[in-house]
Amino acid sequence: MITLSHLTKKYGDKVAVKDLSLSMEKGKIYGLLGPNGAGKSTTMNMMTGYIGATSGEVKINGYDIFTNSKKAKAQIGYLPEIPPVYPDMTVREYLTFVANLKKVPRKQRTEMIDKICEQTGLTLEQYRLIRKLSKGYRQRVGLAQALIGNPEILILDEPTVGLDPIQIKEFNQLLLDIKEDHIILISSHILSEIQEICDYIFMIAHGRLVLSDSTLSITSQFTGSKKVSVSVKGEKEDMLLALQALPCVSEVSFEGEQKGVCKFIVTSVDMHDIREEVSNVLGSMNCPIFEMQLLEQSLEDIFMDKVFHFEETQEDDETEVENIVDQKTDKKHRFPRFKNPFKKNKKIKKFNEETEVEE
Repeated sequence: MITLSHLTKKYGDKVAVKDLSLSMEKGKIYGLLGPNGAGKSTTMNMMTGYIGATSGEVKINGYDIFTNSKKAKAQIGYLPEIPPVYPDMTVREYLTFVANLKKVPRKQRTEMIDKICEQTGLTLEQYRLIRKLSKGYRQRVGLAQALIGNPEILILDEPTVGLDPIQIKEFNQLLLDIKEDHIILISSHILSEIQEICDYIFMIAHGRLVLSDSTLSITSQFTGSKKVSVSVKGEKEDMLLALQALPCVSEVSFEGEQKGVCKFIVTSVDMHDIREEVSNVLGSMNCPIFEMQLLEQSLEDIFMDKVFHFEETQEDDETEVENIVDQKTDKKHRFPRFKNPFKKNKKIKKFNEETEVEE
């Protein structure tokens, strides 16, 4: 289990992470989301003990990463954004090298490397030079080195960046296959990927936790209403009026018409599924339905809404603080005093003007 308690990291006056508290348990994949500069990599670097914290604590299975780093780090497998591989080694040579660094007993190395190569799909590639592997297979090698030593926690920073859709799907399947035995934390900008494979999501902005919940709960909680896209053939005005008259409908928008088929987006007044009511009213008008689809708010929509709202709040808070400072500070002391480097030159110029001899 991982617990972060009031974790804070400052670089001078800049606060990269502020009072961050969260916990993770075995058997789940967690997503860490946030815009650039939100503090994702800083958080991961503190969790792995790569950098220290200004205040707060990180505990890995009860071991503090800052005070008992040796035992805590033994529980972690880390894959940074750029896999730390040696291109002139073969896959197996590199994994053996990592096993040696992690002090895996010599008798266990062969069996462990064989198992990990099988898990990550590297069995047929294990004797190839890493520099000759594709980007997707180098990412697999990066994941394989993180698995050496059988750590319970896997921390993956942008693990699928630069991969094509097929490689992303294969890599994500690897994570799903091994998640039961691990705690997996993924930082990613590909929100559809996070929504697909993560059980739980942490969303941060300006170093603060703005949202923390299961993926299912987030997508259902923030929808607030259900929308139905329906393509139907008939008179536009008649259908529009009939749909608007339904008591369960709050809004109907016309999206366009093609070859007599009209497309509408119908929004419910609550979370009630309105497909049955929509189908019944259009059927009573003898209007054939070509397509009907329930629309759900994507994680991307929720992410944009939460981050944008949080940044607006931050700007308002900063403006309020600045106004208070301006009101309490005398005008002549708003800027730091400093010696005027041109003062001496001005005196010399004045002296020359006063002593200038007229020709």
